[in-house]
Amino acid sequence: MQTRTAETVAHAPAPLSAGDAPLAQFFIPAAASLQERRPRILKHGDTFAVFDHNGDALAGPGSPEGLYHRDTRHLSHFYLTIGGVRPMLLSSNSRDDNASLTCDLTNPDLYDAAGRLVLAHDLIHIRRSRFLWNGACFERLSVRNFDESRRSVRIEIAFAADFADIFEVRGTRRERRGSDHQAEITPHSVTLAYTGLDGRRRDTALHFDPAPVALTASQAVFAFSLAPREAQLAFLEIHCDGERHRQTADNSEPPYQKRETRRAFFVALRDARRALRISSSRAATVATSNEICNEAVRRGVSDLYMLVTNTPEGPYPYAGIPWFSTVFGRDALITALEMLWLDPTIARGVLRHLAANQATQYDPVADAEPGKILHELRQGEMAELGEVPFRRYYGSVDSTPLFVMLAGAYLARTGDVAILTKLWPHIDAALKWIETDGDRDGDGFVEYGRRTADGLINQGWKDSHDSIFHADGSLASGPIALVEVQAYVYGAWRAAAHIAQALGYGRRAQEFDEKARILRKRFDESFFDEDLATYVLALDGHKQPCRVRASNAGHALFTGIALPERAPVVVETLMARSSFSGWGVRTVATTEARYNPMSYHNGSVWPHDNAIIAAGFARYGFRHQAARVFEGLFSSSLYIDQRRLPELFCGFPRQRSRGPTFYPVACIPQAWAAAAPLSLIQSCLGLGFNMADHETIFDEPVLPDFLDEITLHRLAVGGGSVDVALRRAGHQVVVNVLSRRGDVRVLTRN
Repeated sequence: MQTRTAETVAHAPAPLSAGDAPLAQFFIPAAASLQERRPRILKHGDTFAVFDHNGDALAGPGSPEGLYHRDTRHLSHFYLTIGGVRPMLLSSNSRDDNASLTCDLTNPDLYDAAGRLVLAHDLIHIRRSRFLWNGACFERLSVRNFDESRRSVRIEIAFAADFADIFEVRGTRRERRGSDHQAEITPHSVTLAYTGLDGRRRDTALHFDPAPVALTASQAVFAFSLAPREAQLAFLEIHCDGERHRQTADNSEPPYQKRETRRAFFVALRDARRALRISSSRAATVATSNEICNEAVRRGVSDLYMLVTNTPEGPYPYAGIPWFSTVFGRDALITALEMLWLDPTIARGVLRHLAANQATQYDPVADAEPGKILHELRQGEMAELGEVPFRRYYGSVDSTPLFVMLAGAYLARTGDVAILTKLWPHIDAALKWIETDGDRDGDGFVEYGRRTADGLINQGWKDSHDSIFHADGSLASGPIALVEVQAYVYGAWRAAAHIAQALGYGRRAQEFDEKARILRKRFDESFFDEDLATYVLALDGHKQPCRVRASNAGHALFTGIALPERAPVVVETLMARSSFSGWGVRTVATTEARYNPMSYHNGSVWPHDNAIIAAGFARYGFRHQAARVFEGLFSSSLYIDQRRLPELFCGFPRQRSRGPTFYPVACIPQAWAAAAPLSLIQSCLGLGFNMADHETIFDEPVLPDFLDEITLHRLAVGGGSVDVALRRAGHQVVVNVLSRRGDVRVLTRN
């Protein structure tokens, strides 16, 4: 097996500039719109699936559909027909907790070879019930006859496994691939297998109960004879990289079949639902006076706990489906911050897992430097071979300060000094990176620049190749100091001071506070632009400002680096028509050279970005503006399937009686988008905590126009919890304590 190992070097090589490779890297082609396909998503652990509304996965150029395990597509085609024809869709829905998918189908008119009608439409009902559990996809197929006479029904299921790496599915071309193996077939099962260039065998085992009347390497056929009103069942399991079940010498069934496929379905379904229920039971719950808002919040919370994967260090939210269902540092850190008030356990798992994967040496290929926090981790063949640099990749400039910020926020939320004591060496290493390798030229600002030609060109959250530019549209050359990264560094120094004080390192706490104070002053001098009435997007490698009005400026409010006198004008600029679309704040204002509402980062609207901006508004007392942002994102959910906020949508202006314009290949669900409404609730309510006095604080709470009441249940504070209702009363919001458990106080500031 070929793997890339970290290389220790005495001195990191000179960085490459953004101009060294102008073409987009590792792009996601827009050959097929996810919105057009109305995808149905399932996930458990390192396995996820993308199906269409019928429950099928249709192979084809640009199609992301299929069953994936550890960054490999184990099922690329999965297509059910009745009498050789695709059934008609009745409905297709995921359970509220995302535990399973149900697709209801019926037959179209069916004709014989002579063109005679042999079965009129809507007489046969087909229900597909499906879920994922422990690296396998389980399905129950129910076929019921609603005709007045007995019917013979033939159901065909075509299948294929291309074993494509996730980056191949995304559009990266490979000159060479591994070898496919001949299918292993028994009366009940088919095993498809592939050995990659990394020497690893990957297989997909399909098991059927009852045995199909015909089974080949690409199709299973069931024949049902159904009396009026009779229903019959078939069960299917699809295992990824499980034990291989070979036919025995006497052609008997392998031991696997003794497990009884149908019993395994119900046992696994019980376990899957129980696991989701246990994990989500940690969280506080939200109920409002608006039922659509309740649906949106429930869907967001369910998506978050579906995306959470249990690691050895604790629960960790994977970034999004289909392209980012893996460990991402930045995404998980921001997601954990957004939902910290709801469930601090997620933040603890994120901190511990990222600490366990913190860089300890230099590796230019991985953009790794001692103390740096992970950007992305991949487990597929291409990553193992080094065909893409993401096996364990550190090319994000913001993950490291965000790691320290989250550690400080977690301490403030929980008072968990014991965990922070264990994390302190990792926090200290991250702070050292900020001051050394993070500051490329020693000017006090943190910059980025990839170390090899294969690294990401842009390494902030807007990581498109063309997302950082000057007023005339020319791309900025590196090393680049982003406005939001300096804000995060300020937040990191403040958080480090708080942590150090709690751990008894008083002198270091003072040093960190002083570093924050100096950075705040220098930041204002270098980044605030009077003529733009906001902060510039970045400083390029020549310290020339990128004089662009962008949403990034709102992140300066989020961490508090903005001077109080700057906040009103920055808020006004972000809420101007050129920036605020009505659905949310655009990544780039309409006045800017590269503005394109259909682009990924140059004019689109991202829910997580807006949640951060709204938190910044609330920090400086602009809660009504935060409520407007909340209203925009909430209103978009009225037009979105399953109330599920996507990764982003287009930045076209909001128009009366029309929904937002969707971005064709946005991930949905996406963790930090799913958590955005939770963060917006906190910002509007001014919700905070004082763990020393076991206090829950509501600081000048505001309710957005679409809500008259919010009730928070099981809001944990120390060892206790509280249920609180907030109701509109004229221009005020009244806070009522419904019940409390333990020593918990509720404080309201109006």
